Amino acid sequence: MIHEYRLRVYYEDTDWAGLVYYANYFKFIERARTELLRSMGVDQLQLRQQHGCVFAVRSVKAEYRSPAGFDDELRVLSKLVILTPARLTLSQDVCRDVRKLFTCMVELACVGRNGRPMRIPGDLRESLEEVRIA
Repeated sequence: MIHEYRLRVYYEDTDWAGLVYYANYFKFIERARTELLRSMGVDQLQLRQQHGCVFAVRSVKAEYRSPAGFDDELRVLSKLVILTPARLTLSQDVCRDVRKLFTCMVELACVGRNGRPMRIPGDLRESLEEVRIA
């Protein structure tokens, strides 16, 4: 499954040149990951309260290809590509129309209240397996 999250670039997202400030792409992809989980029926607050776990970014490999500017309409396309018992890796692309502006691979670790890695709860893992792209 490819999840699509749409957004518009606001003035606050840009630098003095009117282009998206580089760090804001990470905000865009974070929002898209949250909406991906929400679309699967996963409430992250409930996940923390009931299972004592959250997802933490372990690594990101990003490539900036072309700038986005003020008032652009963007799409963040997210795909779950790797799922292990305690981690997941997503491919995320920020696009304007069909052009990829920013691409990245994000590895997330499931961590418990103590900050240590733990297994992804079984019911969530099953849901994630259903949307993973082989």
